Formats: sequence, C-alpha cells, structure tokens
Amino acid sequence: MSTRVKRTYNLDPRTIGRVREMAERYHVAPSQDAVIELAVDELERRLREAREADAWEAAGSDPSFTNEASGLERAYRSADRETWPA
Repeated sequence: MSTRVKRTYNLDPRTIGRVREMAERYHVAPSQDAVIELAVDELERRLREAREADAWEAAGSDPSFTNEASGLERAYRSADRETWPA
C-alpha cells in the first residue's frame, strides 16, 4: 500500500519550469515531487523558526520568565563550572 497521495494543484508555468529545472538540471532532488517536498519542508522550517524566535523575544520581556531563568542560572552556575570545559 502506497503512503503517497495524488493531488492536483494549479501552478504558474514558471513555477513548473523551475521545479523541473531543479530536479533535472541541478539535481536538487531525485524527482519533481521531491523538489516540492523539500520546498514545503523548508518553508515549514522557516515559519516554525520565526514563531520560535517570536516566542523567545516575548519571553525576554516577560518578568516571570526572566526571573525563572535567572534563578536557574544561579542554581546551576557552580555545576556548569565543574562540568563545562574552561
């Protein structure tokens, strides 16, 4: 049983040409389907990292988070000095 699902999308001819070129000329991936999968994976990674960056930025201005982080840093300061290379 295949784990693939056939879908149809209406794409601009330039997009189709670029996908074909990435697969056939530049060998970015072994097939056009694989090029699309790589592109979607990369877009999802960028979106996830942007959300994580936003969350870390918000945490930096959250007093309860910064207090907790400072407490953890104080609590483990000596352990870090004992185990981390100089």
